[in-house]
Amino acid sequence: MKQSATRSLTLTLVAVALGIALAWAGSQSGWTIIGVPAFAVAVGIAFLVQWLAFIPAAIARTDRFFDAVGSATYIAVTATLLALAPALDLRQVALGAMVVIWALRLGTFLLVRNIRSGGDDRFTEIRRDPMRFFSVWTIQGLWVSLTAAAAWIAISTAASAPVDWMLWLGAAVWALGLGIEVVADWQKSRFKKQSQHSGQFIRSGLWSVVRHPNYLGEILLWIGVFLAAAPSLLGWQWVALLSPVFVVLLLTKVSGIPLLEAKAARKWGDDPEYQAYVARTPRLIPFGGARRG
Repeated sequence: MKQSATRSLTLTLVAVALGIALAWAGSQSGWTIIGVPAFAVAVGIAFLVQWLAFIPAAIARTDRFFDAVGSATYIAVTATLLALAPALDLRQVALGAMVVIWALRLGTFLLVRNIRSGGDDRFTEIRRDPMRFFSVWTIQGLWVSLTAAAAWIAISTAASAPVDWMLWLGAAVWALGLGIEVVADWQKSRFKKQSQHSGQFIRSGLWSVVRHPNYLGEILLWIGVFLAAAPSLLGWQWVALLSPVFVVLLLTKVSGIPLLEAKAARKWGDDPEYQAYVARTPRLIPFGGARRG
């Protein structure tokens, strides 16, 4: 077996194993669907949807709907849990709304952007290798499950936590994060549409405060979801803490900021104005001091 195939198979098996472990831990003290823990069903659906979507994507060798499928998974699974829950309290409804509103907004934004651009250049080589492409879809199943874990576990728990200040704090942090993300995406889209900015980097609006305000918003909103969910968690359900931790690590260490910073450095690294922008503008935390790379 080729090295790339072995690596893809390994990534696929690791993603599935982690998904099973997450489903087991998050299912403790939860209600069931036909005898199966609801959270485990949610994780299973998240993976199954990606595998089904992979088939037409692999045949057409397209990644155009990759992000849209991920967003649709958040919505479908969250709606299923809310619909099948034996009882719902305000916290569970609020958490469901947070996930669905975010997924609808971001999914629509990414779909429109992908259609206009013709695809994501990160997939140029990946989609030509079926096994590697399959591993990416499988990883998205884990990605969705980990990110939504706090909300899904709180919705599927058999315990009910009374409305308290943590719910309102979480909702406020979520709203702040969503607002930052929406404004940042809108500002960048408008910037790119203006012909006088062709080939330039954005440094106005929220992008003058930090270099990645959209990611700052993303991190804040998932921290908000966790804060709102926390009072409902019991025992192993605290695996939900992985939700904001995963988002932070993914965006700051793996596929978010590192990739964009490297791409920007290749494009504008020799531009004195870009160098000055990087030197004076923090990567993610406002007023936290600028950091390179």
